[in-house]
Amino acid sequence: MIHRLKFHAMGCGMEALLDSVSYPDILAEVPAWFEEWEQALSRFRVDSELSLLNGKAGEAVPVSQIMWDVFQASLDSERLTGGLVTPLILKALLYAGYDRSFENLSFDTSRFLPDFAADVTSLKDVCADASAQTIGLPQGAHLDFGGVAKGWAAHQAMERLKAAGPALVNAGGDIAISGPKQNGEKWPIGVDDPFDSHADFVETFYLERGGIATSGKDYRRWVRNGIQKHHIIDPRTGLPAETDILTATVIAPTAMEAEALAKAIMISGSRAGLARLNGDTHLAGLLVLENGERLYSQNIEGYL
Repeated sequence: MIHRLKFHAMGCGMEALLDSVSYPDILAEVPAWFEEWEQALSRFRVDSELSLLNGKAGEAVPVSQIMWDVFQASLDSERLTGGLVTPLILKALLYAGYDRSFENLSFDTSRFLPDFAADVTSLKDVCADASAQTIGLPQGAHLDFGGVAKGWAAHQAMERLKAAGPALVNAGGDIAISGPKQNGEKWPIGVDDPFDSHADFVETFYLERGGIATSGKDYRRWVRNGIQKHHIIDPRTGLPAETDILTATVIAPTAMEAEALAKAIMISGSRAGLARLNGDTHLAGLLVLENGERLYSQNIEGYL
């Protein structure tokens, strides 16, 4: 029997599912896990560990295991995407107008911030000492883990839940799956239609395990100085990515990989993004373009 828990965390709707004969007590603990992770990782909480770390640029700051693990996950994402996904984009997000949690963001942010792009520092400039578990940010650099934190949280929650049965955790579109249901069936994952939130799914994929994530500029967008902006920053320019992709859905071995690659493919555009999917047998995906066209990777058939 599938037991389901819905809650709100990290600025998103969250969902945890467990396939178990009786209701598992551990399912009720999931919101508390996300609260602990959000208190460490949120840039929107002035007392979070991340905010305190960002306020101590130039110092070697001891960090918690949560912060250390997510920073390591961000290094993995940067390597996986050739630098297209990096947490060092906070200034760029602020200059684009994303200066508060999205549910509190005005659609027109023209009055808030100056009109110039931000430099994006490389993670190579961050001093991370594993033996002391400290992170030292260079002057002027600030972290925002964003989707990396959500993918990591989905994976962590799934790992904790799977001892009680087959588990699925959806952290705002970053989905981690432990294995097939008890009856051997795959989990159906619907992909929303980016042109009509009330329409049927644009596609449904079926996964036994691993990760699937959708990144897009269809939801987290706003107008600044008369120009539409979104939250997917191209670190090469420090500006919202100019891309022909509206949403990118990626299936990968883990939720962290799926999240990072979905964002990187969004930034890269459809031609390079589809080539990336087709060049790795461990990946599959769907790109929905601004013109309504759908592009499927070569090895998507196993998930339909």
